[in-house]
Amino acid sequence: MEQSIILAGFGGQGVLFAGQLLAYAALAAEKQVTWIPSYGPEMRGGTAHCTVIISDEPIGSPLVRTPDIVIAMNLPSAEKYAPRVARTGLFLINRSLVESLSQPPEVKTLFVQANQIAAECGTEKVANVVMLGALLALRPLLPRPCLVQALETHLPERHRRWLAANLCALDAGYAIAMHERKMARTKLAN
Repeated sequence: MEQSIILAGFGGQGVLFAGQLLAYAALAAEKQVTWIPSYGPEMRGGTAHCTVIISDEPIGSPLVRTPDIVIAMNLPSAEKYAPRVARTGLFLINRSLVESLSQPPEVKTLFVQANQIAAECGTEKVANVVMLGALLALRPLLPRPCLVQALETHLPERHRRWLAANLCALDAGYAIAMHERKMARTKLAN
C-alpha cells in the first residue's frame, strides 16, 4: 500500500509540521516514507505545502502529480489542489476558512471546522493536528500511538505547553470524521 498526501495552507498554519509528524509516525510504524517541504516566499504568509508518501514498499519517486489525499487549510490551497486529487481520493478541507468547493462525486470530501475544534482544545494553532486526526479516521494509514509518539518526541521545546492541546486536537479530529463517516453510511442505508 502506498499513499501520497499533500498538506497545504498559509505559512504559519503548521502544514509543514503536520507533514513532519506524519513522516515521523510512519517511521515509528516501520513504513517507508518521504517528506518534501516547500520553502520560499510562502513562509511570509503565502501558500505553504509539503508532500508525504507512506508505503509498505520502497518508494520509487517522491514526486506526486495526483495525490491520494489532500489536506487544504485555506481557500487558495483548496482551489489549487482540488483538480489534482485522485478520482477515488480523499480531500479534507478546513471549513473554518473554506465555505464550499465543488468536487467530483468520486472524491470523498470532508469539510472540518478545524480552527473551531482547535480553539475548543485550547488554541487554534493545533488546527493542523485536528486535520491529521480526521485523516486517520478516514484512512487509517498509521496507528494513533505512532502519531502520539511523534508529537511527544518531535514537538519543539518552545511548544511543549501545547502537547495536551495537540492530543485533544488529534482525538477531536478523529471523532468528528468518524461521526461524519457514520452519518454518511446512515444516509446511504436509508
